[in-house]
Amino acid sequence: MATQPAPVRQSADEANSIFRNARVEEHRKDNTAMATQTLTPPKQNQTIEEKIQHLRKLYAEAPEFAQTALENTLKDLKATAAQPRSRMESAGRTGVRQGTVSELTVIAPFAPGGAVRLRALLQLRNGNFDDTDRVGTVHDMRFVFLDNDTKLLFATAYDGDWDVYIEDFVAKIPNEMDVLFSCWEGWPGIHSPKVKDWIAKHQITAEGWYVAHPDLTVRDVHRVKRLGKAAEEFLDKIG
Repeated sequence: MATQPAPVRQSADEANSIFRNARVEEHRKDNTAMATQTLTPPKQNQTIEEKIQHLRKLYAEAPEFAQTALENTLKDLKATAAQPRSRMESAGRTGVRQGTVSELTVIAPFAPGGAVRLRALLQLRNGNFDDTDRVGTVHDMRFVFLDNDTKLLFATAYDGDWDVYIEDFVAKIPNEMDVLFSCWEGWPGIHSPKVKDWIAKHQITAEGWYVAHPDLTVRDVHRVKRLGKAAEEFLDKIG
């Protein structure tokens, strides 16, 4: 009788390595698919009327209520396209900017245990991110758990250029960054020379984005609030 080979048993480290590699590969495929979906650049130098006709063709396959809604909004869309409040432009290495405000959206898979750690950390913070004020250029941040807690979407709006924004976090709140983002698979650490490459690799640039006040930085907003409060106090005194 032939001797049967002994079964090979995987160590815990080998199993974890296979699990991580599978998750990274799955995420890479997701990002590739997502990029393919968004890589539909419009034709250059199209007139507004040509864009409208193109839109009508695309909506010909949409539900009837959507076609009706499109026709009802085309007049306003045409006026908006002719006179945009601000122009979408590059925020630097990646992302876009309107006026002084830039956007950053990252989607990456959680490391094993990362979702549980981050949820507990966010619950402890109870909505308080006042330490982020030390950076001085952050308008907002969102942490969204996706796909049954297997991925995290992090989105933020900030003032200025991409590189400066990342460097401000490194200099001003490095520990807070690593406590938050070590939840991600492959996060290299905020002091790693690879951190910018890691963020840029996982960042997805917005196709559309609304900014209520693209001409106001975070510092401007604080100054306007102080002036408004001072004006109210003055009016109360003389009233």
